[in-house]
Amino acid sequence: MTKPVRATAGLEGIELERLRDRVGQLFAALQEAAEEVAPPDPGTWSPVVDLCEESDTVVVRIELPGVSVEQVEVVLTNTHLRVSGVRKRSVPRGRIVHLCSERAYGHFNRAVPLRWPVRANEATASLRDGVLTVRLPKLNDRRGVSFQITVKDDGGE
Repeated sequence: MTKPVRATAGLEGIELERLRDRVGQLFAALQEAAEEVAPPDPGTWSPVVDLCEESDTVVVRIELPGVSVEQVEVVLTNTHLRVSGVRKRSVPRGRIVHLCSERAYGHFNRAVPLRWPVRANEATASLRDGVLTVRLPKLNDRRGVSFQITVKDDGGE
């Protein structure tokens, strides 16, 4: 026997909407964690990232010491900010034997999931002192906002 489905109103509707939003946030966090756990491609390294939210901007800072502007590519999609490139090993003068080398060289790739709608055409990126700073202006969320639409008299018959 099936129960009839009724529209939820009032507090029940609000609570269901909050639950739906929370489940969506948890799913996004789980997806992000799964991406972080996945091993990088062989021969690549992943730079560290700070993701900050300001009132009107999302700011992403990525540590890229020893990388020049020409060696970095920044791509913005609807859901991710992807930073990739290559850090080349400098050729030392003379004969040097490395006793320990912990710095990573070669190709790097990092995808940062975005949970905010942003204005891609106004995004900026700058590289200074080994830190790439990407500023993504947030798009104003218009859900729940009412707009007054004026009605014109066409003088129709």
